[in-house]
Amino acid sequence: MSRPRAVVLVSGGLDSATALAIARAQGFECYALSVAYGQRHEAELAAAARVAAMLGAREHRVMHVDLAGIGGSALTDPSIAVPEAPSEGIPVTYVPARNTILLSLALAWAEVLGAEGIVVGVNSLDYSGYPDCRPEYIDAFAQLAHLATKAGVEGNPCQILAPLITWSKERIIREGLALGVDYGLTVSCYQADADGRACGKCDSCRLRRAGFTAAGVPDPTRYQ
Repeated sequence: MSRPRAVVLVSGGLDSATALAIARAQGFECYALSVAYGQRHEAELAAAARVAAMLGAREHRVMHVDLAGIGGSALTDPSIAVPEAPSEGIPVTYVPARNTILLSLALAWAEVLGAEGIVVGVNSLDYSGYPDCRPEYIDAFAQLAHLATKAGVEGNPCQILAPLITWSKERIIREGLALGVDYGLTVSCYQADADGRACGKCDSCRLRRAGFTAAGVPDPTRYQ
C-alpha cells in the first residue's frame, strides 16, 4: 500500500526542519516546498535544500513569488532595518500575508499530487507574534481549503497540519533531535550572511538560542 502524501513547507529554519521530520515519522511521503519570495538572503533556501535531502523528501521544489515587490517588511525591503532588540506589537519582520500565500501554493501542489496533508512548522508559543502563526489562523485556512478546492468540495479536503503550533522551542528541539534532525544544517536568522552565518541579535536568533539553552544541548548555529 502506498504511503499518504504530504506537502511540507520548508524554509530552511529550525521549525520547518522539525515539522518535516515529524511528517516523515508519521508515515507521510513528503514533498518539500520552499518559496523564494524576495527574502533578504539566499542562505535559507540553500538550507532548505539541505534539510529536504537530509530528511528524505521525495521531491524538493522551489517556487518564486515577488513579495519584495509589495514591500512592507524588513525581510523583503533592505531599507527597513531588522530589529536587534525586543519590541512591542507585531514586528517589522512580519511579511504581509506571507503564510497565506505560501499555504496557497502548497495547497495547489497538494491538490495536483492528491496529497492528504499540508504540513507547516508555525508556532504560537516561542514566536514573534505574527498573526498568521496562531491556531485560529490554521483552522481558518483549513476551512478555506475545504471550500475552495476541487478536492474539498468532492469530499476529500487536504488537512492542514501544524504539529508545532503549541510547542515551546525547547520541546521542538528535543523532538527534532530524537528524530535525527541535524540543526547545524538549518538557518533561522533574519539577516544571515551569504555563508548562512547568523547575526545572533535578531528575534529569530534570540528565540533559537534560548531554545537550545532550555533544552540543555549545544547550539550548533554558526554565528558571524
